[in-house]
Amino acid sequence: MTDANPTGWDDTVLPFQLDASDIRGRIARLDSALGSILGQHDYPPQVEALVAEMALLTALIGQTIKLRWKLSLQAQSNGPVRMIATDYYGPEADGKPARIRAYASYDKDRLTDGAPIDQIGEGYFAVMIDQGEGMQPYQGIAPLSSESLAKSAEGYFAQSEQLPTRFELSFGKSTEAGGPEHWRGGGVMLQHMPKASPFAAEGQGSGEVLNADDLVQGEERENWTRANILLDTVDDLELIGPSLEPSEVLLRLFHEERPRVFDKQRVHFGCTCSEDRVRQSLSIYSAADIATMTTDEGTVTADCQFCGAHYVLDPESVGFEATRD
Repeated sequence: MTDANPTGWDDTVLPFQLDASDIRGRIARLDSALGSILGQHDYPPQVEALVAEMALLTALIGQTIKLRWKLSLQAQSNGPVRMIATDYYGPEADGKPARIRAYASYDKDRLTDGAPIDQIGEGYFAVMIDQGEGMQPYQGIAPLSSESLAKSAEGYFAQSEQLPTRFELSFGKSTEAGGPEHWRGGGVMLQHMPKASPFAAEGQGSGEVLNADDLVQGEERENWTRANILLDTVDDLELIGPSLEPSEVLLRLFHEERPRVFDKQRVHFGCTCSEDRVRQSLSIYSAADIATMTTDEGTVTADCQFCGAHYVLDPESVGFEATRD
């Protein structure tokens, strides 16, 4: 889905630093990218909202990873929405866009009329980073919050990374005069910087459930509290409206904190599925296994959960016993 009136800051993440507070952050806009993510599926409104929230979190967190790395977020629960999964692929080279995709698994019959977060039960919030071939992948988990997915992400950073973190998000469908309905999403992420490098902690912490206020003391706590009070004043129109670019929003919110911006990162919807990847995933199965997957029409089919692509394969061409010319 294409934004009716795209701007130069749609589908971007702008990193910044508050020089007076030793706080870094990102401000994100996902418009066409969010529309493309949600346009692949016919989700109920509660599920759409959860996927939109998770996609914004992924874009804000993903901007920190290096070129060609992959960040994945997952929310696994025993509620009606069983899982929300997102992937963020770092740019292939400087100046290139990052790519993002997302999907949800849910039990339609168990969905309620309550708020989107009410569709999430007990479970965990996971962060995974794939640094490429030959490198040890990273994984960290934290309990899901009953307040929001953003609160789950804040809890993850406090517990597993010991990084005080705050998210403020807004998203929904919008219609400008003369244009079609489309998705707009925006958000701000604040992170108080420790002496060590950000988002690079070894291990999983002490296991004690912490929050951001547990991690800052003295003058650092005053700076953190002040920045959060300022962020509390942001409104939805500043986060997702078409009139204010992100740098202007930062000046409105944090002008006394001396905000300094860096190069923005463009973010596009992108799926990595392909017939070759499907064949590779099926290469672990024997001919007998493949026979059980074969349809009455004599084909093996596979659907991508992220983009909905449908693959139809000859059963004799897949599996580790496949015959090839």
